[in-house]
Amino acid sequence: MRDATLQEKRNQQVLADVVRFYIETGEPVSSRAISRRHAEHLSPATIRNVMADLEEAGLLYQPHTSAGRVPTAAAYRFFAQQVAAQAQLSSEDEAWIRSELASAQTPEEITERAGHVLAAVSRGLGLIVSPPIGKLVLEHIRFLLLPDGRVLVVLVTSGGSTRDKFLRLARPLTQAELDRTADFLNRIYVGRTIEAARADLLARIASERESYDRLASNALALCDPGLLADAGRELYVEGAAQIASAPELAGRQQLLELLDAIEEKHKLVALLTGFIESPEPVHVEIGIKEMPAAGEHLALISAPYSGRDQVQGTVGVLGPMRMQYERAITAVAYVARVFSETLNRS
Repeated sequence: MRDATLQEKRNQQVLADVVRFYIETGEPVSSRAISRRHAEHLSPATIRNVMADLEEAGLLYQPHTSAGRVPTAAAYRFFAQQVAAQAQLSSEDEAWIRSELASAQTPEEITERAGHVLAAVSRGLGLIVSPPIGKLVLEHIRFLLLPDGRVLVVLVTSGGSTRDKFLRLARPLTQAELDRTADFLNRIYVGRTIEAARADLLARIASERESYDRLASNALALCDPGLLADAGRELYVEGAAQIASAPELAGRQQLLELLDAIEEKHKLVALLTGFIESPEPVHVEIGIKEMPAAGEHLALISAPYSGRDQVQGTVGVLGPMRMQYERAITAVAYVARVFSETLNRS
C-alpha cells in the first residue's frame, strides 16, 4: 500500500512538502498551507485527497481530528533517503564549515570544532568517533608499569594527538622489559599503524625465530588486537544541552535514557561503529531501536572518514527526528571529507 502510494510523483511531492513544512514550523500541516507552496498550484481539495491517501498508507497522521497532518517515521525515512540524499551542500554552509575548521591546529581542535558544526546543523548531538588505537599511525609509544600490574600504553600519533589505554597482560613484564620493547617499536615502526606492526612482528617471528623470539613476543603481546580493538575508540560529543531541551524528549524516561547514553559513551560508539561498513556514503537511521524510550523520536546520520585508504572512524549527528535533513546530511558528508583530508595530510 505504502509503496503503491509513493509510485505517483505528485504524492511524493506533496509528502516532501508536508515534511519540509513540519520541520520548519513544528505545527500540524494543513492542505491549504501545502496548496500555497506547491509547484503545480493544486487546489486545497486535491491536496487534501492526496494527504488522506498518504495517511492511509501510514506516512502521515492527524494528532487531533480538527488538526492538520504530521509526518510519521516512515515519511521522514522516505524524505531522508529519496529527497534529502540528493541535496547539495550550500555555498554558505561550505564556507562556514571551512572557516570553523580552518584555524584548528591540532586533531583535538579539529574534533571540537567539527562537533560544534554538526550539533548546530542538527539541533542535536555532534558526534566524532576516533579510530581504534590499532589503526593509529605511530609517532612514539611508551609503556608504564602500574603498581597493580596493569600497563599504561601512551601513544603519540603522527597527527600529534595522544591516546592512552590500560592493558592487563597474561604474562607480567618488568619496566625494563617494557622500556626495551618500546625502544624496539619506536625504532622500527614509526609511521606505521599498530595493526601493521603486529602483522610484521608475526612475520619476523616466523622467519627469524631465534633472534627475535623474546623481544618480538613481548611487542606482540603489547600490540594484541584483542587488547587494542574497538574498545580503544574515543567519542567526542557536542550539543548535549540543546538536545536535552528538545520538545520531542519532554518525557522523563526518554530524557534519562538519552542522558545515560551520553554519559556511558560506549553505547553511542557501538551505535555509530555498527554503521561504519555501511555501503552508503552517508547512513541515515530514522528511529533508534537500541534506545527504546527516546529512540522513536530520534534520527542518526553518520559517515565514515578514512586515512591511508582505510576507514578510521565516524562523524555523525544524533538529533530530533524533526531536523533539517538536507542540511544535516550534506554537512555530515562534508565534515567526513574534511576529516579524511586532514588525516591524509598528517
